[in-house]
Amino acid sequence: MEKLKSGATNWIRRERIFEQWPGWQDGFGAFTLSNKEKGTVVKYIMGQEEHHRTVAFIDEYKQLLTEAGIEYEERYLM
Repeated sequence: MEKLKSGATNWIRRERIFEQWPGWQDGFGAFTLSNKEKGTVVKYIMGQEEHHRTVAFIDEYKQLLTEAGIEYEERYLM
């Protein structure tokens, strides 16, 4: 995961995807998406700050895990 985050960081900075990108948060979750979903994902990321003013990250993360059929333990999400 470290190599993936490092490579993504370099790409984001090189391509100037997000002009004021502060870097990664602690921890991670990884989901795969098809290339046809790229526009939707970029739009979501660009509006993430506003989105999370009304939807808590942890609630959305649990929903993503559930929709993906991933079992999780609450204690590891905090």
